[in-house]
Amino acid sequence: MPEIRAGIDELDRRIVALLAERMRYIEAAARVKETRGTVRDEWRKADVIEKAQATARSEKLDDGLVADLYELLVERSIAHEFVVFDALEKT
Repeated sequence: MPEIRAGIDELDRRIVALLAERMRYIEAAARVKETRGTVRDEWRKADVIEKAQATARSEKLDDGLVADLYELLVERSIAHEFVVFDALEKT
């Protein structure tokens, strides 16, 4: 059991590192967008979730679980992007 827990702990560290990397891309997106109205893109949100679900299915993972996780991830990403966008002085 300790080896299993150690493996899970390592995966969790890697997942968090990947989330941090994803957020850096979100911050980069905020810097290149010219208007606040382009931060939320419902088509892109749906596309990201659909792609994640497709990957889940190919990995034999519950795509509903992945959809729920990605709904939260994308919404939190959008909220973070708004914070970053609003902190920039754009004309």
